[in-house]
Amino acid sequence: MKQSLQLKMGQHLTMTPQLQQAIRLLQLSTLDLQHEIQEALDSNPMLETSDDSDETHQPEVQQEITTPSEDNNLSQPSASSDENIENSAEDQWSDNIPTELSTDSSWEDTYQTGTSSSNQRDDDSFFESNDSAEETLQDHLNWQLNLTPMGPADRLIAEAIIDGVDNEGYLRSSTEEILEHFKESEPALFAESELDEVDAVLHRIQQFDPPGVASRDLGECLSIQLRQLPSDTPLLPQALTLCKQYIHLLGTRDYKQLLRKLRLKEPQLQAIILLIQSLNPYPGSHISSSKAEYVTPDVYVEKFQGVWTVRLNQEASPNLKINTSYADLIRRADSSADNTYLKNHLQEARWFIKSLQSRNETLLKVSSQIIERQSEFLEHGDEAMKPMVLHDIAEAVEMHESTISRVTTQKYMHTPRGIFELKYFFSSHVSTNDGGAASSTAIRAVIKKMISSENTAKPLSDNKIAQLLDQEGIQVARRTVAKYREAMGIAPSNERKCLV
Repeated sequence: MKQSLQLKMGQHLTMTPQLQQAIRLLQLSTLDLQHEIQEALDSNPMLETSDDSDETHQPEVQQEITTPSEDNNLSQPSASSDENIENSAEDQWSDNIPTELSTDSSWEDTYQTGTSSSNQRDDDSFFESNDSAEETLQDHLNWQLNLTPMGPADRLIAEAIIDGVDNEGYLRSSTEEILEHFKESEPALFAESELDEVDAVLHRIQQFDPPGVASRDLGECLSIQLRQLPSDTPLLPQALTLCKQYIHLLGTRDYKQLLRKLRLKEPQLQAIILLIQSLNPYPGSHISSSKAEYVTPDVYVEKFQGVWTVRLNQEASPNLKINTSYADLIRRADSSADNTYLKNHLQEARWFIKSLQSRNETLLKVSSQIIERQSEFLEHGDEAMKPMVLHDIAEAVEMHESTISRVTTQKYMHTPRGIFELKYFFSSHVSTNDGGAASSTAIRAVIKKMISSENTAKPLSDNKIAQLLDQEGIQVARRTVAKYREAMGIAPSNERKCLV
């Protein structure tokens, strides 16, 4: 085979560092973007934040109006006024101090400062703010255990029981396991111990606050809370019997068998169910509370003069600009190491600012298109949501679908109806009888509305909901209704049936 040299011309895409940085900033959330901006400010001396309040609202007008001569004229009287204030303050300070002080006198006795008390309050508030550790359920139970007189063996058993309680307040370790553990680890102390001793300590822990804690199942948890009610509570013995023996029938909503087992009438069973519903099935939930997660919206949607408008959240990221003091130090014909260092950082700063501006422009453009297509959602709610996919927005803004996906991920929009992720407005479509399409989000809203207004004695089945949707012109199969219902966390019809 003969070897030869050939010359070919072609085109191909190259991911430049600038493009990579722009794509990376585009897919960052608001918190990650703030962290990225702070890292850029710390590493690049050419970048600085613009602290002018006027500049945050009207940056372009501020740059055009401000001139160097005006800045110099404005800065001179401010400096002289500051000197006059400092001189007058020094004069007042010296006038209040006596010329002679006794040897055993202290500074606070002669000159009362207003900063000591405020500093003390600041220190107290500082330590109070740092002491932000939340009390756990185990801490709450151990605090009550320290106030309860017990022997050494019983205290070890009580500590083991408390350690076995989960965040919901249930004991996940059996008493047999606890006794077997101590017989192996502490044979001298628990050699002759019986299971009744562990049960006695467990019953003592179950009297702690919150009521029902350290229960081994739901029936025991509800029974403990019922026994703490006044003895003259109506239908209390029947409610205790239901929780101890027939809690599984209540879970399956088999009311006919409950009426037969308890020998009650329907109004009495309704009263017992209302009494049980007033109890707390998760006694540890109000103590082991999780921290709230806060979301910072990227864009705001408001209605101005009858038109929906979109604006960026300027507080989400600071305004950046080039530090002119360092930029003026760059010399064109100088190739020294210091000058090269400044040139490189200046170029990086310009790329970063340009990438940040490109991110904001793309986010604003995509959000405007979303609101333009989903304006009826803002007016009427979820039932008016229109079907929309990434391809629709990509065609409107003339971008690739991957770019739209990056823009809408972990970006949030503040609307009069609440804060939503941009991904929330995208949904698949379902065909209608008139040849149109309905959004899956709108269908879920209609299903939720039907279930909320149903007769609880005869709840709607998935097949019945599909028939009602077909009457409204929406073609949905029964399994699709079941899928949407499960996605919203709604129980099936047999579990929604109730007497109350």
